[in-house]
Amino acid sequence: LFRSEWLPEPLVTDPSPAEHAETADSLSLAFLVLLESLSPQQRAAFLLREVFEYPYTEVAEIIGTDVDSTRHLVARARNHVQERRPRYYASRRQRDELAARFFAAAEQGDLQALEALLAHDVALHGDGGGKVPALARPVIGRERVARTLVAGISALARLGARMQVTEVNGQPGAMAFDSQDRLVGVMGLDIADGQIQTIHSIVNPDKLRHLGQVSDLGTLLRTGRRSGDDG
Repeated sequence: LFRSEWLPEPLVTDPSPAEHAETADSLSLAFLVLLESLSPQQRAAFLLREVFEYPYTEVAEIIGTDVDSTRHLVARARNHVQERRPRYYASRRQRDELAARFFAAAEQGDLQALEALLAHDVALHGDGGGKVPALARPVIGRERVARTLVAGISALARLGARMQVTEVNGQPGAMAFDSQDRLVGVMGLDIADGQIQTIHSIVNPDKLRHLGQVSDLGTLLRTGRRSGDDG
């Protein structure tokens, strides 16, 4: 059993401008993680009222409480979200350009270029679902995150894997595929103030199956180690 964090299921989203304007902020992995920090009742009340715009009377009926209590739940949840919600100040074009530079530097193993794109307190989170190797806990800090990324992406590249830049949950990201075009993992970036603030890496096979055929990462890594030993 491999220890790791819990992260939301990634979505490959429509990059068209109209769709992007409507969904980018609310679908971001960072925002979905933030919602998980609410209590189940607060989360339900917040989503029903703030996202789906149900009247308070209907929200109260659904969650099994009175209208006044529902208003308090929504207000507390709204304040919690507003205080912690990630804010994306970069334009979409700027985010896409920064993401392209990020993935190019990571694939080339250029630590200096990579560190220049990361916030000083950048956080790298991983979810392997206890089934495949993943980060047991967040990696924090520009230098540590850069080295961890380069090591991981270099290891996959040696096994014939490739990165495909795409949009993940309304934000820049990438999908990694093995040599047989099976999905290895999905990475999403949260960008603000011209730097990458948070990186989410999902290799949990249960959260990738809706995106296509999934690679067996554990077998892939073991095969790579055996090949290295034979060499």
